Amino acid sequence: MTALPHSAPMTVLPEWTDYNGHMNMAYYSVLMDETVGEAYSEVGLGPTYRDSTGFTTYIAEFHIRYLRELHEGDRVTATVHLIDYDSKRFHIFQQLWHEDGWLAATGEGLTLHIDQNGDTPKVAPMPEEILAKFAAMTEAQKHLPTPEGVGRKIGIVRK
Repeated sequence: MTALPHSAPMTVLPEWTDYNGHMNMAYYSVLMDETVGEAYSEVGLGPTYRDSTGFTTYIAEFHIRYLRELHEGDRVTATVHLIDYDSKRFHIFQQLWHEDGWLAATGEGLTLHIDQNGDTPKVAPMPEEILAKFAAMTEAQKHLPTPEGVGRKIGIVRK
């Protein structure tokens, strides 16, 4: 796991819990979004990139698997595994880890690189320097197995 970017530790806030006493499903997405921002800065994406270039990223699709409940006060970190990328998009897999070492949730997303400089935002190629950082990240992670759950579809399995 050393090749995977890790987020700073985060704590489940009281207002994130619901009437069942566990973290509401929406806040798993909040935690995933917060942690991916740290990984974005490693490859040159994020607010500074947007402000200086007019380019940004939009999430096209995101799937969360809720594996174990989190509660108020729980501390977690997240990892980001780059699964694939091309010139205009990238596929990541995040894992949300409890400080005691167990996996609480996974998030899988497809993100688009967007040019906001025209009248209408449109998907556009990423600059070479960002693609080079994705290549370096892929190289650093190539020895890791594909995480369990990547590409999983939602449905009722019928026998």
